[in-house]
Amino acid sequence: MIDTEIFCYKGRTRNNLSGRGTMITINSYLHREVLSDIILRWMYGDVHPSDTNLITQIVHFNNVYVSRYLKIFSQNLFMALHHSVLQTKPATLKSDLKDIIIVNPTYRNERIEELISNYQMEPGRFYRETPFHATLFFIQRDGFDEYIGSSRIKRVHRLAEKGARRIIDWMYDTIKRHADLLADDRARRLGIPRHQLLTPQEEMFEEFLKAENRLLEDFKHGRKIQDERKMVINDVAGMKVILEDANQHRLLALLSDMDHCEVVEEERHTGKYNATNLLLRFSPPKEQLLIDPLGRKIINIMQKRGLNPDNLNQKFADFVRTGEDSICLEIIVSNYQEMLESEIGRCMHEDRIIEQRLHQPYCGHLAKNIEYLMEYLFTFPASPRAELGDLPIKIWNRYLPDYFEDVVRKLFHVPPDMVME
Repeated sequence: MIDTEIFCYKGRTRNNLSGRGTMITINSYLHREVLSDIILRWMYGDVHPSDTNLITQIVHFNNVYVSRYLKIFSQNLFMALHHSVLQTKPATLKSDLKDIIIVNPTYRNERIEELISNYQMEPGRFYRETPFHATLFFIQRDGFDEYIGSSRIKRVHRLAEKGARRIIDWMYDTIKRHADLLADDRARRLGIPRHQLLTPQEEMFEEFLKAENRLLEDFKHGRKIQDERKMVINDVAGMKVILEDANQHRLLALLSDMDHCEVVEEERHTGKYNATNLLLRFSPPKEQLLIDPLGRKIINIMQKRGLNPDNLNQKFADFVRTGEDSICLEIIVSNYQEMLESEIGRCMHEDRIIEQRLHQPYCGHLAKNIEYLMEYLFTFPASPRAELGDLPIKIWNRYLPDYFEDVVRKLFHVPPDMVME
């Protein structure tokens, strides 16, 4: 069993876990450098016996911590914005949100009527069954519940997918850069400038494969990658705030006056998607978040993983107190009509996810293996399996999707789909 003293100082271990730098940093989490080191180590196939409990605590304790600070922050923000009693409803599917936002429109116009009519005629076209871990916020206005926004935590699957996409983009850049060096070398041998080099498609592809194989060999043999860029994910914890354009300045003014909160980035989106993304750095009230004990569900999960339930609350408190003082969370602010567009209109969030998946520039075996590895890392803590053992995914090997499906089945003790005598 792993003592929480491994989390010894502001998210850093006494010794770097990998010795190879860091990779993905999830800035909504505590002990994010420890998690970053684990991700990079696993990419090299380097698993420690302590990882079984270490990754379990990092994932589950962070999920509890994120949900607690997001609840406090979002309630305080919505109350300050509206000076009204709040009502909340949990959401587990996107239908919970999409059904509600069309019931009592904040205002009506031709486009809003069109959006609502399209949704009502064919609701099945709008990804209603998409899992969605969120809290919806309302105030009473003219006798009706008016939707004013939500808070949500990115699901583990989406977190794994986003982390994998960032790593894959980095790998693609690394491979392409090395392939370009091979082309530069050929141009020098021919005594011509690089831009005059006419390379057949087959030869370009061969150079790319050589560069890819070199990267695979580096991981396989534990060689440090020279270009280990730091990549961050800031939006595990997020909010959607609905304010009409004339009132949106109030949100920025309010955030600037809040204690322990700083707007570190403001990005405006225009076109199909009209909204403003705000990135905040927030220092949660740690001791307030530790008042309530852990829930029975999380205790049962971790007990099945071999952790002693009698000291889990103390472990969680140690985890929080020794973690980073600040975290990042995202706020998306838009008016009511643009919010409708993002849920049932021209720029549905689910359509954007599909588009990202379809237009990923690099999707070879290495890319799929990164997806599998990240999915396994974030799925393992939820499984009943008590020992990690050898990693079933080595990013330098080749697998069919059927293999990874079988890996997940075994994690949850699901029998194979065909039973033979």
